[in-house]
Amino acid sequence: MATRLRPVSVLFKYLTVCNASKKCTVIGGSGFLGQHMVERLLDKGYSVNVFDIRQGFKNEQVQFFIGDLCSKKDLLPSLQGVNVVFHCASPAPSSDNKELFYKVNYTGTMTVIEACKEVGVQKLVLTSSASVIFEGRDIKHGTEDLPYAKKPIDYYTETKILQEKEVLKANDPANNFLTVAIRPHGIFGPRDPQLVPILVETAKSGKMKFMIGDGKNLVDFTYVENVVHGHILAGEHLQKDSPLCGKAYHITNDEPIPFWAFLTRILIGLNYDAPKYLIPYWLAYYLAFFLSFLVFILGPLIKIKPTFTPMRVALAGTYHYYSCERAKKDMGYKPVVSLDQAVERTIKSYSHLRRAS
Repeated sequence: MATRLRPVSVLFKYLTVCNASKKCTVIGGSGFLGQHMVERLLDKGYSVNVFDIRQGFKNEQVQFFIGDLCSKKDLLPSLQGVNVVFHCASPAPSSDNKELFYKVNYTGTMTVIEACKEVGVQKLVLTSSASVIFEGRDIKHGTEDLPYAKKPIDYYTETKILQEKEVLKANDPANNFLTVAIRPHGIFGPRDPQLVPILVETAKSGKMKFMIGDGKNLVDFTYVENVVHGHILAGEHLQKDSPLCGKAYHITNDEPIPFWAFLTRILIGLNYDAPKYLIPYWLAYYLAFFLSFLVFILGPLIKIKPTFTPMRVALAGTYHYYSCERAKKDMGYKPVVSLDQAVERTIKSYSHLRRAS
């Protein structure tokens, strides 16, 4: 009798292990990237917890945990019995709140690492950023071997560097804790609260008439589904002795496009005029630098938040696109949505922002 039951017990044990490996937590799951991540994980049969400061959507298949990222007490319940954690919580790059960047991106991530180790989470997949190697100068086919920026373009990037270093340093196969960092660039897609809404608002205010530079600089824009795909591949391929352990990976659409050509496609798709006048890059940069200096001088007297900054000029006027060869080789990455499809889907999803003829 015992002999007959053995295959059943083995099968039960196998299914238990499989179910455990399919249980994950998405930290920052109420955000733009996080929501898309949750939806795709559910499609692939994962059991999903979401930890965030708020509940951004409703889904009966998801267990939500609300709390402070810097509180291990808040975090721990969301990590119980979880095999892999996807950490994509971060303030928006456009924020100017330095304290918040440091709290979430650095202090919060240190708490995540401690909590994961305490409850026995085996894998931590971090959403980093390709900007960690960008200093405002041209990068063409940038690889992950390039050094971290010594002069980061903004405080968001500075704290993302700190964050990524800690996560990769925490990789510890001997104690069954594995880490990897995904570096997307220029994420866009349906429900993005940043790129398209800000672009449309700028066009409405008449501030999208000028192009910085000659309009030829190539940049990576990455569709959100491809970013999600890269994260999930990383989580599934992250095993002991795998090349992913403790490494960073660029994830893009692998189709660099002129920066202003991409914005033009979005604007024209939503019935707005494309920029038509050129400003030399050097002139725009020094104007922005002068304006930033003026804001600094006047800071004690008047609070001004300039939109025309050296960082934004650098992002708009330089080449910055990255190689995905390491991701292709180590985890079989390939974009699942082409850039043409991605732009079409994105424009369609923002039909409510389309300008009337």
